[in-house]
Amino acid sequence: MTGAGHIDAERAFARARRSRRRAALGRWLRRERGGQLPVSDPRAFRSAPPHVRRVVREIPLAQIRSTVEPSKSALFDCAFRPGGLAQRRWQRIWLAEQRGAPLPPIAVVAVGDSYAIRDGHHRVSVARARGALAIDATVERAAPSA
Repeated sequence: MTGAGHIDAERAFARARRSRRRAALGRWLRRERGGQLPVSDPRAFRSAPPHVRRVVREIPLAQIRSTVEPSKSALFDCAFRPGGLAQRRWQRIWLAEQRGAPLPPIAVVAVGDSYAIRDGHHRVSVARARGALAIDATVERAAPSA
């Protein structure tokens, strides 16, 4: 850490980006497919009615395994390492967290024993890059749509 927030944020992003490229190279060498953040079909879940109280609780980051936002799938790999297009927002969130600014909880849908993320992809990525094990989340239960 240099003490200059924007430089530290740039370096942290560069480390996360290099880690993503190394993982992609490893998958390519092992002839594995995938790598992008898996997408759970958002039509398979319906949001809880507005009158249902949503509770914020801490969940393990390792249990967030997919997204319901197809547009976010390309921005992050399966371990939430960021792609190049995520840089500006990722660094802003990294700086806010470093300064101790309160960040809102992420929004997830419980799917079996894991979670699909609705909102907060960058916050999850930054938290993982910082070595956090858990994050505050608003959890919805998956309910098949009729």
